Amino acid sequence: MLAGKPTRWAITALAVLGLALVAMPAAFQMFDRAPKGARMIADFRPYMTVARLSGYQTELRQIDAAVKEGGTSVAAQLSRSSSSFATRFPDFAQFERQWSAIYPDMSGMLTTIRRNVGNYEAVAALPSFTLFPWFFVIPGVIVLALLGLGIMRRARWRSVRWALVALGLALVLAPAVFQMFSRAPKGGRMMTAFKTIETSGRVARIQGYFGEIAAGQGAVALELIPALRRSGESAAEISTDYPGLTTFDAQWVHILNDMTPMIGAMSDNVANYQAVAALPPFALFPWFFVLPGLLVGGVAAGGGLRRLRRARDESSSDVLSSSTEGVI
Repeated sequence: MLAGKPTRWAITALAVLGLALVAMPAAFQMFDRAPKGARMIADFRPYMTVARLSGYQTELRQIDAAVKEGGTSVAAQLSRSSSSFATRFPDFAQFERQWSAIYPDMSGMLTTIRRNVGNYEAVAALPSFTLFPWFFVIPGVIVLALLGLGIMRRARWRSVRWALVALGLALVLAPAVFQMFSRAPKGGRMMTAFKTIETSGRVARIQGYFGEIAAGQGAVALELIPALRRSGESAAEISTDYPGLTTFDAQWVHILNDMTPMIGAMSDNVANYQAVAALPPFALFPWFFVLPGLLVGGVAAGGGLRRLRRARDESSSDVLSSSTEGVI
C-alpha cells in the first residue's frame, strides 16, 4: 500500500501543510500570547481553590454582618432614630451606604470565580501554554524535513511516507492524550466567565473598595465601639451583644492581608488575560492538531498510489501483450 514514488500533488500538499504548521503560531501571535497565558495560570493557582474562595466569601459575610448589626442593634442602642444615628456617626453611615453596592459586586465576582474552579483546573492540567507554539512548529519542521528527504532520495520515499503517516497519527492522537476535547472547552468557558472580571476598570473598582472598607472599619473601631463603651457596656458585653461588629474589627487586618494578594494577581494579569482572549477559541485547539494530522497522514498515504497503479497497469499490459503474441 505504501510503495510508489511521490506524486507532484502530494509534494505540494505536504509542503503547504508543513509551512502552515510552522506559520500558525506566528499568525496567531502565539509566541507572545501563549507565555502570558502560562503566567496567568501560574499566578491564579494559589487562589483558584474552593477552600480559598470559600474563605473570601466568609470574610465578606463577616463584614456584611457587621454593617447590618451596626445599622440595626447598635443604632438602636446609641440613637433614638436612624437619622440621628447617621448624624452622630457620619463615617459609618457613609460606609453603610457604600457597602450596599460593594457587597453584591464582590460577592458576585467571587461566586463567578468559584464556579470556574473546575474549568481552571482543566486548563491548568493541559501542557504549559508556553509549549503550545512548538506543538505546531516542530511537527511542521519535521514534515518539511521528511519531504525534503523524500524528494532528494526518491528511493527512500516508502520510509518517508511511513514516517509522515506516523506523524499524522501522532497529531490526531495528541488531543486525546492530553484530554483536550474535554479540557479545552472548559478553558473557553472560564475565559468567557472572566470577561467582565479581568478588566482594568473592574479591578480598579475592587481595589477602591478596600479603601472604603478600611474607612468603615475605622468608623467601627473609633466611633461605634467607643460609643458603646461610653453607654456603659463592658468589652465582654460588647463582644457578646455585637458579635458581627467585634469580629469585623478583630479580623480586618487578616481580611485585608488575605484578599489583597488575590486582587493584586487579578490586576497583574489583566494584560495576560487579554492576550489569551485574543487567541482562537479554546474549543478549536484540539482540531488544530486533528485536522492537520489527518491531512498529513492521508496525503502521505496516498502520495504514491497513482504511480504505483500506473506501474501495475503497465505491467498487466505487458503480460497481456506477451500472452497475445504467444497465441499468435
